[in-house]
Amino acid sequence: MAYTIGLDFGSNSVRSVIVDTADGKELSSSVWVYESGEEGILLDSSDHNLARQNPADYLKGIEITVNEAIKKAESDPHFSADKIVGIGVDTTGSTPMPVDAENCALNENPKFKDNLNAYAWLWKDHTAHKEAEKITQTARRDFPEYLAKCGGTYSSEWFFSKIWHCLNAAPEVYNAAESWVEICDWIPAVMCGITSPKDIVRSRCAAGHKAMFSSQWGGLPSNEFLEKLSPELAGLTDKLYSETLTNDKLAGRLSGKWAEKLGLKPGIAVGVGAFDAHYGAIGSGIRTGTMVKIMGTSTCDIIVWPSDKPLEDIPGICGIVDGSVLPNCYGIEAGQSAVGDILNWYVNYLKPEGDKCSHQDLTEKAAKLKPGETGLLALDWNNGNRTILVDQRLTGLIMGQTLQTRPEEIYRALIEATAFGALRIINRIEEYGVQIENLICCGGIAEKNPVFMQIYADVLGRELKVSSSSQTCALGAAMGAAVAAGEFADFDEAANAMTGVREQAYKPNPENGRVYQKLYGLYCQIHDQFGIGQGGDLGNVMKDLLEIKEKAANA
Repeated sequence: MAYTIGLDFGSNSVRSVIVDTADGKELSSSVWVYESGEEGILLDSSDHNLARQNPADYLKGIEITVNEAIKKAESDPHFSADKIVGIGVDTTGSTPMPVDAENCALNENPKFKDNLNAYAWLWKDHTAHKEAEKITQTARRDFPEYLAKCGGTYSSEWFFSKIWHCLNAAPEVYNAAESWVEICDWIPAVMCGITSPKDIVRSRCAAGHKAMFSSQWGGLPSNEFLEKLSPELAGLTDKLYSETLTNDKLAGRLSGKWAEKLGLKPGIAVGVGAFDAHYGAIGSGIRTGTMVKIMGTSTCDIIVWPSDKPLEDIPGICGIVDGSVLPNCYGIEAGQSAVGDILNWYVNYLKPEGDKCSHQDLTEKAAKLKPGETGLLALDWNNGNRTILVDQRLTGLIMGQTLQTRPEEIYRALIEATAFGALRIINRIEEYGVQIENLICCGGIAEKNPVFMQIYADVLGRELKVSSSSQTCALGAAMGAAVAAGEFADFDEAANAMTGVREQAYKPNPENGRVYQKLYGLYCQIHDQFGIGQGGDLGNVMKDLLEIKEKAANA
């Protein structure tokens, strides 16, 4: 018997899961909420775009959750800690952080303790929106190949935007940094005892999707490109890296120091880290023809395509990267910057039904409504648009409200808006020749909210399957550790043993689908008009919504 640990670093907490490599069974898990900031996020009341994290929370979380998970797993008579052969890590991203010459987080230096720019820049930090726009403009003019593989637009959520903003906002931090490291690379490196940024194994996933890394132009963007952005960025790549590895490889071996902290054998495999969605796709058994939707506070959509088959560049997606999910396959990433977060905003901030307002209550009421009955139409841009417009400066919108509009009607309209956004992504990907034959969903929403899932099935017009694991990101990381440790020859072999889908699936209702097709047409109008100024005259939208509402009421 052999076991691996999957460490899943989310936006608010870290989770450790111990998995049996024979069948993917979860023996135990432990969750710890980061103790810094608000639910683990360091915020600035004067700038709603800022979102940072304390790297010390990551390390403390490893120790607490791994030890607790091992203690829980010991109730299984077949388990013992010395049978754990590897650890895998998935994290949010792009979440880069500045480090010193000893690979320590820069905020640990007393000089920078109170400077949020020296902390980890969480994925949903949008302070670099101006820098992202300039990166896009410069690349379009002089280096269009850089953008071709990341959808045509560089995002404020990504690696170089954030580093450049740090240079502009806090040059003292930028100049003190020996290097910048994605946390999916930094955390494995720390556990392996790596004390120099130059020795850190860098993830193909993170580098390709967020840092414009490609073998097509020899790795990272050229110094010539960076100098055109700012002369002070010249030489930045010399502080970074020139090679990356795929998820089936070793990041290193567990150091004696960390083995003692965790009660594990020193020298066990530590797999190459990757972003949560990418390992979530692996934990869901992704294969060619399957889209995996990781559905939570935001969503991420992952597809793979054989690297020996032609593949067009797809405008508006988050990247096409060879080997970012599975070796020998292109990883295609898309997603939405807010899904569950939009519903959380409505319930927790607006509290439309007072202090007792809850997701469960609004969901039950929304389930009684027919498609189109609300008369409402919303845009799912409360945290910007990740795909297909790649514009974090876009904001949310709700149309069609009257003096009789009820809280559950708005709640349902917000769910529908995220489903319309998901359909826009699928249509864009298929326009460029990548056929999606299966949809597998995972994450808290997929597992816990059948009303949400049925709305999605009706809007998308496709059957939605749900991964058998409730912790697919952690499972995928554990699978990466199993492959890196040599328990499986490759991810395909690991997936056959360790993944599956649940019996329950969500099939589309054709009648509901016909109504949603009309609403989706209106959604596309306002999406294009407010997003890129090409939606045409919107004078019909409100009246069409009323017509759809009246038909639903009389059906």
